[in-house]
Amino acid sequence: MALKTTEEYLNSLRQLKRKIYVMGQLVDDPVDHPLIRPSINSIAMTYELALEPEHEDLMTCTSSITGEKINRFGHLHQSTDDLVKKVKMQRLLGQKTGSCFQRCVGMDAMNALDSTCYEMDQKLGTDYHQRFRRFLEYVQTNDLVVDGAMTDPKGDRSLAPSAQVDPDLYLHIVEKREDGIVVRGAKAHQTGMINSHEIIVMPTVSMTEQDKAYAVTFAVPTDAEGIVYIYGRQASDTRKLEGGSIDTGNVKFGGQEVLTVFDNVFVPWERVFMCEEWEFAGMLVERFAGYHRQSYGGCKVGVGDVLIGAAAVAADYSGAGKPSHVKDKLIEMMHLNETLYACGIACSSEGRKTASGTFLIDLLLANVCKQNVTRFPYEIARLAQDIAGGIIGTMPSEHDLRHPEIGPYVEKYLQGAAGVPTENRMRIIRLVENLTMGAAAVGYLTESMHGAGSPQAQRIMISRQGNLQHKKKLAKNLAGIEE
Repeated sequence: MALKTTEEYLNSLRQLKRKIYVMGQLVDDPVDHPLIRPSINSIAMTYELALEPEHEDLMTCTSSITGEKINRFGHLHQSTDDLVKKVKMQRLLGQKTGSCFQRCVGMDAMNALDSTCYEMDQKLGTDYHQRFRRFLEYVQTNDLVVDGAMTDPKGDRSLAPSAQVDPDLYLHIVEKREDGIVVRGAKAHQTGMINSHEIIVMPTVSMTEQDKAYAVTFAVPTDAEGIVYIYGRQASDTRKLEGGSIDTGNVKFGGQEVLTVFDNVFVPWERVFMCEEWEFAGMLVERFAGYHRQSYGGCKVGVGDVLIGAAAVAADYSGAGKPSHVKDKLIEMMHLNETLYACGIACSSEGRKTASGTFLIDLLLANVCKQNVTRFPYEIARLAQDIAGGIIGTMPSEHDLRHPEIGPYVEKYLQGAAGVPTENRMRIIRLVENLTMGAAAVGYLTESMHGAGSPQAQRIMISRQGNLQHKKKLAKNLAGIEE
């Protein structure tokens, strides 16, 4: 069973027994919970499109491990063409869902881990790569959703992991046993965690020898004993509990972020891929961050396509679609969006083969891509709000529109261009609101800023990889300077 259907995916989630809290309440059935289901629908789209012949080339590929047809989200990139198709796939899914579809983190973790484990084994004589490949074969064969868990709560940011007052503020090994290890800590901001079957845990920063207990990487099922999930809040999230569909903006899809607590979780040795090899923590972090920064050149562009379209429709519905200044704003939005896409394609096309055979993106261009992502979506959102108008923050609710007494007033006074139903105008305005300051803004804007590392993290990598000394030599040579 290399490719699951949507229904098989939903049924597989129902079989998991996990401790999940949403707004202080223990949830028995997350699949049909109104706050959670939109995010599940987004992941379900990754299964649905994989079975459509029209999208087969982007959504599926041949496994380098089993030789079978698999979902691309479980694939190890074997060429620059694979890297490019990854970005194109992410743009497609962003267009289809208008939200975060959540499987990118796991895909990026698996690719970063494959090359890191191989090089760790080559130097240290360990067998982590063989363990990891066995795990990945299991993931591919069963078409599982894997979440990558890197971000620790971090506590006092001025202190190293081993120097924290509370040692659990970075996830760490608390016991090594004959049959495995026991870990404790938490991973924050975990995208799609409740919608996943497996978790790959990674260190969040480069380590020193004093931090070696924190240099740990492993995989566990999401229903492993000792894991507790605490669902994150999003702006306007309780609109999903109100009934109706207009005020949610995106009527079917959404994202998800979770605080994931590991309370003395046991991990068998066959699922441990790094255990105190602190000198390789930085390599894993750098490669994962690079892959994930590449991802944002696809997913955020797809959601940007939706937002640009929504802004244009809002202008048409209000009768403001023809003025040149509105057209110019839409052109600027498209220019910014396509620039992000160009960066994603560029870092993919300039990728290279690693020692394990897996292809790595150009890390400098990937960091440039993500640096632009920390800026351009905010300008696209600003222009979308400008075009949509002030009604984006003052519009009455769907309940008012449906009310027998005041509904006719809403219908009459929120009318836009002649022939456009008021309900349609309200729907598109709510979508712009959702994408720029509602629940979807977490996936489009907050993730654009902080996902895959803060803007300063990319600037540090650009400084390291930009080869400034080479640029100085070029300038001196042309200026006729000899030193």
